[in-house]
Amino acid sequence: MTDKTDSSAEEKHRQKMARKKQVVDERIAKATEERGVLILLKGNGKGKSSSAFGTMARALGHGQKAGVVQFIKGRKATGEYLFFKDHPNVDFHVMGHGFTWETQDREQDIAAAKQAWGIARQMLQDESYSILLFDELSYMFKYEYLDVDECIKDIVARPRDQHVIITGRTMHTALQKIADTISEVQDIEHAFRKGVKAQAGIEW
Repeated sequence: MTDKTDSSAEEKHRQKMARKKQVVDERIAKATEERGVLILLKGNGKGKSSSAFGTMARALGHGQKAGVVQFIKGRKATGEYLFFKDHPNVDFHVMGHGFTWETQDREQDIAAAKQAWGIARQMLQDESYSILLFDELSYMFKYEYLDVDECIKDIVARPRDQHVIITGRTMHTALQKIADTISEVQDIEHAFRKGVKAQAGIEW
């Protein structure tokens, strides 16, 4: 009795997986285009930059060249900077002066943002970069430090095979309209609200 029941369950599972495989195979067969993609990682949850750097690490594993511009993490050396800064295939630029609520200097923040985008624009024109990561760029549009339309022109005009990842809590609608992949990280709970301070290796 047990063997027959187990055999029936196994057959149902086999048929279910066969149907699923057929659907997946059909989708793979239809995805024939190969080009650079624009990925947006947004939301108020923790892990957007971590996801972006994880993807970059994957690209480096394939021998690809990467460029990074961090827009507002300039006051304290982050773990990702310390880890990747000496990698031969990574050009890493930290162009901010800290979070905007720390600097409290709008003109300084705007100048830093423009300087950072100048570096980003050069990378977007250089086909030797396979993947670019613009960490916290979305804040530059939220606070109107950079013109989103001008930046989009640079992103759209990049080399065909170049990938771009942008992180930030909120993401401008104009960016979302041209994106290929958009993922949202939700905030369910955070240790900070339980009185746990930010710690090296976890928050930076």
